[in-house]
Amino acid sequence: MLFKKTLISFFLIVTLSLQFVISGGSISPILYQLIFNKNIELKSTEYERINVLLLGIAGGSHEGPNLSDTIIFASIDLSDPKITLVSIPRDLWLSDLDAKINTAYASGEARKEGGGLILAKSAVSKITGQPIDYTVVIDFSGFVEAVDLMGGLDIEVEKDIDDFEYPVAGREDDPCGNSPEELEALATASSQLEAFPCRYEHLYFDKGLNQMDGETTLKFVRTRHATGNEGTDFARSQRQEKVIRAFMNKAFSLGVLANPAKIIGFRGIIDENINTDIEQNEFDDFIKLAGKFKNAKIQSVIIDVGDKDTKRGGFLTNPPITSEYNYQWVLIPRTGKNNFSEIQEFIRCRFVQVECIVSEIL
Repeated sequence: MLFKKTLISFFLIVTLSLQFVISGGSISPILYQLIFNKNIELKSTEYERINVLLLGIAGGSHEGPNLSDTIIFASIDLSDPKITLVSIPRDLWLSDLDAKINTAYASGEARKEGGGLILAKSAVSKITGQPIDYTVVIDFSGFVEAVDLMGGLDIEVEKDIDDFEYPVAGREDDPCGNSPEELEALATASSQLEAFPCRYEHLYFDKGLNQMDGETTLKFVRTRHATGNEGTDFARSQRQEKVIRAFMNKAFSLGVLANPAKIIGFRGIIDENINTDIEQNEFDDFIKLAGKFKNAKIQSVIIDVGDKDTKRGGFLTNPPITSEYNYQWVLIPRTGKNNFSEIQEFIRCRFVQVECIVSEIL
């Protein structure tokens, strides 16, 4: 379920508020005033902070439908108001799972229905050092439908994006016309693109303002093999933040949320494509939250390997591919496997400061 930042992120306050508005079966001016009245006070919490885990999964008939393509920890500061988004790489290794973090939701769901929310919350809490109050999961279809329902998004692309290896949904195992004998010979091919070109499409975004429908927006936030710096996790996280901002700005415009037809459309998307542990009796607080956070500050925390060229420090490193990591390409903290203390300290710093220092790459 892709949401705010795909997940992600991406729907957060809007989705939660719409769920409650529609659940009453009618759309009244009083409820709209409740959403948009900036003077409404939220109930106080012990820490004046609400932490939400946002997961984006493929869903449907996609390969690995419950694997998390996007993992975002969103911390909502009720006293500021400010939203801190922490993007967690899906390749981050977690020894408790004996797997990458992106398997947590899928593994939990395989054990029992609802187990994915529990296991994902526990795993991400271990990394961030923060309690997680709620989890929201949205699949690709829901994300695409939501963007299309709003008439698309206008996204400012800062640099040209050129990705020759964007995966074509449903063609993950397509032989691309190769015979069984040829497939056996291609099993060890160094380039999957050259061996199976039909599995990929060439994705390109021009620098400047781009008008994107749902499918295009999904590709914009998912692309991870672009040439140059645009192929890094850092750039991907920045793109996701752009989508969040554009999504929230448009969703909060009166032209969208004051339209009963769009509200009803959102209800269908929520029912079919979103999984959450938020209780119905808690949605009234999120309605008030939506009103207060219409113009909230949004800041991002990027958890990645850093950039040697710009001397931007990072928190992660790529260890050798060995049996210790099931012969997978993974990421671990640069301070040592399972040592998330540096990441946790940085997150706590960003809660209260705009500038927090990450030392140069070790």
